[in-house]
Amino acid sequence: STPSTPPGAQTQMRSLLLCKSQSCGLIGSLVLKRGFTHQDTGLHYDRYLREVIDFLEKDQHFREKLHNTDMEDIKQGKLAKELDFVSHHVRTKLDELKRQEVSRLRALIKAKQDIEGGKDMMMDHQALLKQFEYLNHNNPHTFEVEDLDRLIKSATNDLENYDKERHEEFKRYEMMKEHERREHLKTLDEDGRKKEEEHHEELKKKHADHPKVNHPGSQDQLKEVWEEADGLDPEDFDPKTFFSLHDTNGDGYFDEQELESLFTKELEKVYDPANEEDDMVEMEEERLRMREHVMNEVDTNKDRLVSLDEFLIATKKKEFLEPESWETLEQNQAYTEEEMREFEEHLAREEKDLNQKTLDLQKQKEELERQQEQLNAQKLELQQVGGL
Repeated sequence: STPSTPPGAQTQMRSLLLCKSQSCGLIGSLVLKRGFTHQDTGLHYDRYLREVIDFLEKDQHFREKLHNTDMEDIKQGKLAKELDFVSHHVRTKLDELKRQEVSRLRALIKAKQDIEGGKDMMMDHQALLKQFEYLNHNNPHTFEVEDLDRLIKSATNDLENYDKERHEEFKRYEMMKEHERREHLKTLDEDGRKKEEEHHEELKKKHADHPKVNHPGSQDQLKEVWEEADGLDPEDFDPKTFFSLHDTNGDGYFDEQELESLFTKELEKVYDPANEEDDMVEMEEERLRMREHVMNEVDTNKDRLVSLDEFLIATKKKEFLEPESWETLEQNQAYTEEEMREFEEHLAREEKDLNQKTLDLQKQKEELERQQEQLNAQKLELQQVGGL
């Protein structure tokens, strides 16, 4: 790499720290490069994270250390210790950023407590203090090595857990969809339920009736992209050229967004927004499954990026040349019947609690109205006595 080109370690750190949501890879490799600073990681401390990294990258010493530090050392906090050697100007700006961030979070806690009206203040306070985990709030004035170490570790943990959280959200979505369908069936007569069930099964069959989906990351799948998206002869397929064509930011890596874009043709075989039977939320879950699978197979150093070397090695494996068939979501139900039962029990408890709260509020309202009537009667009585 030349001095003006972000080195591999720098690109990896950005991708690790700035990778979230469906645009995970786009953020990872493009955020903080010119013209892409508007992308949002989704973290509640997104702006603070960006500004800290932005100022650190302006320090020559820190840039050089970043260039020579591998990802494991970054994760373990060794890079954070280099903060002691950055310029006074950068340290001053970091101190200012931290003071602003502490003020923002304290205002957030106060607003939360004001909304609660003082109820369970200690519990709320302790819960909200968890939002400080990415900085040392006991020292609100200066940005120290511990702050950078906390920021790196918090962002790493938050972002690496994102896919798991997304799977859980999808599972809840699917269970809620099924719950609402079952509840709707309860409102119908026997004939109506029969017709609704038949329609439901018909939609499932229509959705499952699609062309074969190639195994994500396989030779067949990539050749299809090469031919249909790139307009090239499949007989001329060349992995190195393919990598160059789809490394859209030219940083020498496939990030997660670049990988996900390779699956569009496969997803279009299964999902069409114009079809009643096709759910676009399920399409994004399928995209996530495909990306995770390829990353697990190809990303051997687990830095959430696929280098050219990793890609070329993968193209020589049996999994690439002779892949197993790919099972789509309709062949892999997101939840078990036991999970569905627990979900519906949870919903029933929530509804019961809500009804009880509604009942309690109604009683409080009636009691207040009764007290008001008593006050009005006493006021009228006093007025009558005063008029005698």
